[in-house]
Amino acid sequence: MKSPAKIVGLAVIVIASFLAGTWYSSRNGGSKSTPAGRKILYWHDPMHPAYKSDRPGIAPDCGMQLEPVYEDGGPPASRDSAVLPPGTVQISPERQQLIGVRIGQVEKTSGMQSVRILGRVSVDETRIYKLNAAIEGWIREISPVTVGSVLQKDQLLASYYAPEFIGPQQAYLYAMSAMDRFQATGKETPEQIALTNANIQSAADTLRNMGMTDTQLEAMKKERQLTQRIEIRAPSAGFVLARNISPGQRFEKGTEFYRIADLSHVWILADVFENEGRYFRPGLTAKVTDKAQGKSFQARVSDVLPQFDPATRVLKVRLETDNPGYGLKPDVFVDVEFPLQWQPGLTIPSEAVLDTGMKKIVFVDRGNGFFEPRRVETGLRFGDRIEITKGLMEGERIVVSGNFLVDSESRLRLAAAGLPEDYVLDPVCGMGVDPRKAGEKKSVFCGQTFYFCNPKCKARFDREPAKYVPKNSESRIQNQRCRRQKEAVRSRLGASWPGIWCAGWMWIPPRRGS
Repeated sequence: MKSPAKIVGLAVIVIASFLAGTWYSSRNGGSKSTPAGRKILYWHDPMHPAYKSDRPGIAPDCGMQLEPVYEDGGPPASRDSAVLPPGTVQISPERQQLIGVRIGQVEKTSGMQSVRILGRVSVDETRIYKLNAAIEGWIREISPVTVGSVLQKDQLLASYYAPEFIGPQQAYLYAMSAMDRFQATGKETPEQIALTNANIQSAADTLRNMGMTDTQLEAMKKERQLTQRIEIRAPSAGFVLARNISPGQRFEKGTEFYRIADLSHVWILADVFENEGRYFRPGLTAKVTDKAQGKSFQARVSDVLPQFDPATRVLKVRLETDNPGYGLKPDVFVDVEFPLQWQPGLTIPSEAVLDTGMKKIVFVDRGNGFFEPRRVETGLRFGDRIEITKGLMEGERIVVSGNFLVDSESRLRLAAAGLPEDYVLDPVCGMGVDPRKAGEKKSVFCGQTFYFCNPKCKARFDREPAKYVPKNSESRIQNQRCRRQKEAVRSRLGASWPGIWCAGWMWIPPRRGS
């Protein structure tokens, strides 16, 4: 009887030892070594690294396959591409060196930065003079002044004959002769002298309004003689823009003889994009450089014109500057350099941004040779850096060189996965989703629409939406505002309020216990 009992007892001990060994092996699987000799520390959820497990399996929150974390810190031997956004590529260090991949960092910077844009010299419209005929007449002589000639003030341009000048000239000479007689005798009353001065002034004003210059009026006052040769003189130093007369030409009232621009003070028109207009304010000074002459000028912003070009999507910024020696010619292109002070913000090297015209992409280094394509929104460009208004966080590492080759491989990955380039990520599991095929698998949270790969992810998101929204996203910020709004509504209406709709989309339940 003892012999069979001993045999049975021995068998029980062997089986128990085998089961205990199996349990211990599975319990301490994190200390196992792979066939390649790499020691596994633990398994974790790639979408939520805080979740760890001592054995392989499925993540309870999103259903993703757990990944091993090795003691040497290296990447897994084979990584499921579903754990990273579609389009993510893995490039070995050797290939990175071969194609010239260089990594930079997202930085928060501020300070003074020079912004250089192209400008065009334009005539100051307040300094354009049009010489028009006030009466009818005939051109007699013209000077060799043509379009483009530089003029001095009171320079003779042409002369003409007009019969209507005879009467006003006689009245002017008669009034001056009467004043001469009064001054010679000294017997006239002050009233008579004042009346004579008024007659002289009236005759002179009539001649000026008809087109006679002050220079010719002074000559008549000295010579006391009539003239049939009415002169056309330059009202200011400047530049001839137009000439419309010739010798012997008969002209009518209103005919334009010359158009002259004073170039001692000019405008400079610069084009800036619509989102950059807020940085250029009246009074801002800029450095204007004419490379052809090698000269620089100081200009001041006078206005940002409310003229928007729908074709080029630009606004016009107008600057004013003095032009000594007429160095700046109309329609000449110049470099305009603005010293701008900007507030602290995220910036990256400008070459890191791939602009397709429809979107802007930056490749983010996720470690272990993985590079994720990330959409960004940009602001003002400061020299070799560009402002990032959305899409990146401070401290993230990005590709700043070789990104064209990385982008090519990323596009191939998207094509192989059957996803369009305008895909979105499922916020729960991180899978790529085509918004056009999502159908009912979408939810709205804080005014932003989220798309899901399956109904289970949508249900998880609907239960705890704030859990799956990044802390720096606009939806998360809006959610915090709505929470404060809920508390404000509750405090005003009291704890017995059964519920209310906030901002038209979020249900505010009553306080617990109410």
